[in-house]
Amino acid sequence: MNQALVWGIAVVTLAGILNGSFAAPMKKMSGWRWENSWLLFAFSGLIVFPWIINFATVPNVAGVYAAASSPTLIKVFLFGLLWGVGSTLFGLGISRVGMALGFALILGITASFGSLLPLAILHSEQLTTKRGLALIAGTAVMVLGLVFLALAGRAREHDSQTSGVARSSFAIGLVICIFSGIFSSMMNFSFIFGDELRLRALQSGASNAMAANPIWTLTVTGGFVPNFLYCVYLLNKNRTWSVFGEGNPSAYWPLGILTGLLWFGGIVFYGMGAASLGDLGGIVGWPIFMTVDIIAALLWGAVSGEWKGASRRALIYNWAGVGILLLAIAVISAGNAS
Repeated sequence: MNQALVWGIAVVTLAGILNGSFAAPMKKMSGWRWENSWLLFAFSGLIVFPWIINFATVPNVAGVYAAASSPTLIKVFLFGLLWGVGSTLFGLGISRVGMALGFALILGITASFGSLLPLAILHSEQLTTKRGLALIAGTAVMVLGLVFLALAGRAREHDSQTSGVARSSFAIGLVICIFSGIFSSMMNFSFIFGDELRLRALQSGASNAMAANPIWTLTVTGGFVPNFLYCVYLLNKNRTWSVFGEGNPSAYWPLGILTGLLWFGGIVFYGMGAASLGDLGGIVGWPIFMTVDIIAALLWGAVSGEWKGASRRALIYNWAGVGILLLAIAVISAGNAS
């Protein structure tokens, strides 16, 4: 395994850890409703930090966008908008099927669609190579791990007797989760199909590690739109605008801003790692990023006591799923080695 590959996988792994940890500070913001903390995250993670980092790391950002073709700009923004719809559906889906099952199902679909579809569309000749077969096999192994995590989530919900969701609502929740996973994969589509922006950033003097930032910034700006609209809808519906001043605002506001920094920091590091993985970095790196993201979120859940009181069966399913996801990373990494 060459040095660039090791470095790329290490950076993508760090990105997954950061991204999977972004919601941890929200557990300390119990005095706020979801829409309050999520709106603060959306502003910091999807608008403020992306544009600050973009201007700080890419010379002549305005020139990069001005020189890019209109089709590229439109595709990146629209993919971001669709990703934002997926992230909004995420909250609706997990409220119906449970956090564990919803998280595993949505990110599993996101990882699969976000890597295999671009490979089939842009590099169909690679499907039968060592890389392509390893990606397909690794994705299949990953799906098996997600099945175990879903079983763990269902077992935990049964143990705690908190899954009193009507069958029809649960079925609707599954449909919502499926669409959320499909739409959420659009973020990686923007990275792959918006490569013109990365190349123009390089021509403008940006480093290879930071050249993808114009793509991410435009993508998450598009994603901000549905997140903002949904939060405002809930704030008006639930009359929770005043909640921003309740609880412990002096601690909640920095924690909310931290969620945005952790999340977008993970995105930036993913772009750095994917760039180090070569031409198929955005395809090979995506399932690794998503897998580590899932594992990190599960570990934070365990640390925060989400699995307290769970049965031995639930814990066995959970750690078996984590182990299988790690195996999926190994399979994909080995196939990409040259």
